Amino acid sequence: MAEKSSEGVVNYDEAILAQVESIQKEIADSCELVCDVEDVGVLSSEYQKDDTIYQLKIQDLKTKYAKLRRTRGDGNCFFRAFAFAYMERAISDPSNLKQFCSVLEQNKSALESLGYPSFTLEDFHDNFVETIQNIENKKTDADSLIKIFRDQSSADYLVCYLRIIVSGYLQTHADFYQNFIDDGRTVVEFCKTEVEPMTKESDHLHITALTSTLAVNIRVQYMDRGEGGKVNFHDFPDNGEPPYIHLLYRPGHYDILYV
Repeated sequence: MAEKSSEGVVNYDEAILAQVESIQKEIADSCELVCDVEDVGVLSSEYQKDDTIYQLKIQDLKTKYAKLRRTRGDGNCFFRAFAFAYMERAISDPSNLKQFCSVLEQNKSALESLGYPSFTLEDFHDNFVETIQNIENKKTDADSLIKIFRDQSSADYLVCYLRIIVSGYLQTHADFYQNFIDDGRTVVEFCKTEVEPMTKESDHLHITALTSTLAVNIRVQYMDRGEGGKVNFHDFPDNGEPPYIHLLYRPGHYDILYV
């Protein structure tokens, strides 16, 4: 029950904040930031056996993918899943790491031109690039990558920079992306409220911007309550190139898939 102030007014803000913190702690206690790899079939146990729509879609998913890696559902799951999946794949296939680092340098210049503070930007950029270069130089293997992403501080640093990159890309291409933003908000307003803040959930716009600016192809499998018994997918960007990483989307959440 919410407490009353000395004037007898219920402090709902504090009560809501306490509830949010309690929910976040419960989520943190139940799931690592990135979990161990599991068989895709474990998804069946998360839904009722007579939930025909989801059970059929899980069976369809099993024909395309063998394994699943869950990520914590804290609003950062898309960015965290993308970053981990990309870096994990790069450990075994580092073929595009140099191009990726080149793109990061270009992004840094673009962000500076938008007025992001140089000192702060430099810190985030250097940390991200160092993580990538450690993979390229064989200093980071699969086990150490998991340790990086299970540490809240280091993982959030990487996620935060990806959010800044997306914000910068959307602002740089504001004339185009303005058409997809509702409620009369400008692109800058959308970025400040829906892209840059940590724990804000991501949607189609975030994914399009991130994959476009970083030139990384991903395939997102959408498992929702649409009829048909099949899991539909969308490639970002839709350019005919094979996906570098695969993600699973269930309403409000992203996990990593492995073929």
